[in-house]
Amino acid sequence: MVNFDGSEIFKMSSTLAPTNQISQRISNLAESATLAMAAKAREYRAQGIEVIALSLGEPDFKTPSHICEGAKQAIDEGKYFSYPPVNGYLDLRQAICNKLHRDNKIQYTPDQIVVSNGAKQSIANAMFSLVDPGDEVIIFAPYWVSYKAIVELAEGVPVYANGGIDNDFKATAAQLEAAITSKTKVVIYSSPSNPTGSVFTREEMTEIAKVLARHDGIYVIADEIYEYINYTGEHVSLAAFPEMYDRTITVNGFAKGYAMTGWRVGYIAAPSWIAKACSKMQGQVTSANCSIAQRAALTALTEDLEPTFAMTREYLRRRDLVMELLKEIPGIRTPLPQGAFYFFPDVSWYFGKSDGSTTIQNADDFCMHLLDEAQVALVTGSAFGAPNCVRISYAASEENLRLAISRIKEVLSRLA
Repeated sequence: MVNFDGSEIFKMSSTLAPTNQISQRISNLAESATLAMAAKAREYRAQGIEVIALSLGEPDFKTPSHICEGAKQAIDEGKYFSYPPVNGYLDLRQAICNKLHRDNKIQYTPDQIVVSNGAKQSIANAMFSLVDPGDEVIIFAPYWVSYKAIVELAEGVPVYANGGIDNDFKATAAQLEAAITSKTKVVIYSSPSNPTGSVFTREEMTEIAKVLARHDGIYVIADEIYEYINYTGEHVSLAAFPEMYDRTITVNGFAKGYAMTGWRVGYIAAPSWIAKACSKMQGQVTSANCSIAQRAALTALTEDLEPTFAMTREYLRRRDLVMELLKEIPGIRTPLPQGAFYFFPDVSWYFGKSDGSTTIQNADDFCMHLLDEAQVALVTGSAFGAPNCVRISYAASEENLRLAISRIKEVLSRLA
């Protein structure tokens, strides 16, 4: 920069943090791999290189029009411009109770519901409300990237129950039992699963509930955000088992099933004392969720669900398409997902292979090679606790899915 008298002045970049001033808590925190890959894809686009992003877990559908109309009506009524209650509007919490009774056969009252700024905040509220430093948290792996980070921020100790590919990546009741110690405080899992698309059956959930019933003082965070994107015909909630009702925090929201990612509305249903603690936590961090987003969520719960079911039918069609396309690529080993909108193939067959200039050593290299050479963005499985795998989102158009997998097939064919 130049001063008014022509002399130069120097300004230190405000992006450079003073040495050792960032807390260890944040310094040790891993960046979200899904968001990092999305950022890389944006860098390519800024250079004029079009990237097909199969990395983010975001529906490619628009929010159904009747939900948007509900938000517009709330604005026009002019009644929703003040701070809402921290735990959410009463009528929305009652509608969530009605939904849980109708769909999940679980009885709750509004004081057991806390509406948050997305299901991620719901999980964080619950984790911080339950976990003290040194408490162990069993994470069913492969796991959503933020579970581990949230446990570590709460100063808990992550412990993994690893579901193998031969069991559709689902941890078993026996693995859960083996992971439990005197320090275990919380178990967290998702079904349908991000990143694998696996869905726990009623029989599997029954066995898990039996294990947990033998161990007092362990609570479960059941992430059910993909509930409606389920191809099995049955979604099983752990809280519906009587012995687990008082020890389960059910997490859900509107991002996936209603294509409302940007509206940022999630919620928990839990024992009232846990809900009260989560509301206390939220009151000191963000306070309530956006008032207009809550009115949109109320519309989503109380009006036509057909758009949600139509989206699920389309995801199922895309799943079957992608499965057939992946079968044409040598070395790709994958179960058939039963829910969500992801494939999670084992790609270790390619480790050690080279195209003459690049050698694939691991899943990170695999993803970066496909981004560089095929302009397709995936997410490395190492971020989900499965370093031999990658996550492929099929929340994309058929045209882009066909083109992306064709590019992947061509680039991988050069490796030997």
